Amino acid sequence: MEERPPWSDRRRRTLILLALGIVAFGMGAIALPDRYGITSAALAALCAFLLVTAAIVFMVIPGPDTLRTLLATVPLAGAVLVVAVLLLLSTDAELRWLWSLIAVAAAAWTATAVWQTRRSGS
Repeated sequence: MEERPPWSDRRRRTLILLALGIVAFGMGAIALPDRYGITSAALAALCAFLLVTAAIVFMVIPGPDTLRTLLATVPLAGAVLVVAVLLLLSTDAELRWLWSLIAVAAAAWTATAVWQTRRSGS
């Protein structure tokens, strides 16, 4: 079995801060009045989602340079492009400019990821 390198301090700090965010916003959801408590609960749920996502990413991509590895992942870039185009097609006119920019950025990301993959493969 292959020995994995230990996690960096940055990765540990990210997970700890997200866990602390869950606790702090969760306590805020209980202690604060209604409208602030609901917002705090939503932020606690967002921290929980990001904690699970970060833990999965950190386990799948063990070494340093996680961001560069994710940016060169063609399936991830393609999925973001598909979601951006679907949101562009389903939104009304006032937000269409935003989703157009996001779709163009996702298309550029996908093209760059494909180019990097083909360049490193040859």
